Amino acid sequence: MIEKQNNITVWAERWPAVAKLNLMLRIVGQRADGYHLLQTVFQFVDICDWITFHPVDDGSVTLLNIMLGVPEADDLTVKAANILKLETGCDSGVCIEVEKNLPMGGGLGGGSSDAATTLVVLNKLWNLNLPLERLMELGLALGADVPVFVNGYAAWAEGVGEVLEKISPAEQWCVVIKPDCHVNTKEIFSAKNLTRNSKSIKIADFIAGQHQNDCVEVVSELYVEVNKALLALSEFSEARLTGTGACVFAQFESKELAEIACNSLKDNKWQVYLARGLNESPLFAKLRDWNYIS
Repeated sequence: MIEKQNNITVWAERWPAVAKLNLMLRIVGQRADGYHLLQTVFQFVDICDWITFHPVDDGSVTLLNIMLGVPEADDLTVKAANILKLETGCDSGVCIEVEKNLPMGGGLGGGSSDAATTLVVLNKLWNLNLPLERLMELGLALGADVPVFVNGYAAWAEGVGEVLEKISPAEQWCVVIKPDCHVNTKEIFSAKNLTRNSKSIKIADFIAGQHQNDCVEVVSELYVEVNKALLALSEFSEARLTGTGACVFAQFESKELAEIACNSLKDNKWQVYLARGLNESPLFAKLRDWNYIS
């Protein structure tokens, strides 16, 4: 529990870094620099990494536990803390402790969400007072998905995913499957048969049921495990791909129906999650509870 003394947070609290789903993903063009122009809908689900920030006196930024295969300097939480220090001239230091629950390479945005939580929380703990809009700009330098996590609310997104408009889709129960593979996003966006000229739609079209993912055909062809998960999940509800995967998901009208699917699919030796869609990030709900945002 957060302790408060004279409105100063004691550095002892775990902060959520929530997962996201892409409820729709259309590729509507490509820029001259190779980046794809997208339309997508982001919604959060209540699966989280947890981050604790420990103050240090020497001004350094370090990790308590370095992730296997990722050099400390390349970790997005370290990069996020350092970009804050560079932006503001802050001489404070921090040791970052990450409890990793979100699968890597799953399309749930775990690394981007970790970076966003680091930006938002250290902005408070270090009393930097950067506005949310500037934190989103700094986050974009770390990854195209970071701004939506910094913004903290479900969004219709365009551009490369950074032009955001708040949206409030139904907060349904979901089953999320992480197949036993890691999808290479660059490989998917480089595929010759990837659809790159989908017609742009409006938010009303999405609400009416247009929620295709232009990456699903390519991903299913290249990654047999993703295709197997889609087929298995489709026995219970419409199965969809989030981002470029590897995670797939389906929405359900009740928790009971989602639980039936979740329990049945756990026998396939996949990582299977029962989750609830959320329009507000738990990070911002927590900050509001403690009067750190209005």
